[in-house]
Amino acid sequence: MKVEFTSRSVEDTTRLGIRLGEVLRAGDIICLSGDLGAGKTTLTKGIGQGWGAEENVTSPTFVLIHEHHRPQDEQILYHIDCYRLSGSGDAWGIGLEELMQGSGPVILEWPENIEDALPAERLWVALTLVDDHERHIMMEANGARYVELVGLLS
Repeated sequence: MKVEFTSRSVEDTTRLGIRLGEVLRAGDIICLSGDLGAGKTTLTKGIGQGWGAEENVTSPTFVLIHEHHRPQDEQILYHIDCYRLSGSGDAWGIGLEELMQGSGPVILEWPENIEDALPAERLWVALTLVDDHERHIMMEANGARYVELVGLLS
């Protein structure tokens, strides 16, 4: 199942992220693909806000993984930057398999770099830069859970 959105501002992208974050649960895998500046981190900031992260979401480019905590249930939102990773060996080396089976949802930026390590069931979000303000966002739901998730957004 594929669903398309148009974002005309940072606020639109953040709002979509908030809506997505509100319906995430432990074990969800969200893959964010797109060029630099396409809005991956902006969408993730909204997801963190909607999910209830107590910390402000920032890009984990130099540390690879950020953990964001939700105090009411002690879940962790894992935010992983795969830009500098290459293939399943690198993914397993950072403990991706354990994180995907952990106590919270996993958001991956640049997932195409480790696609061979990802489960078939996931939500793939492709962000495309249209101009300085507009983004095209295509969500592809793979698996029943992700069809349900996208249905809650549309």
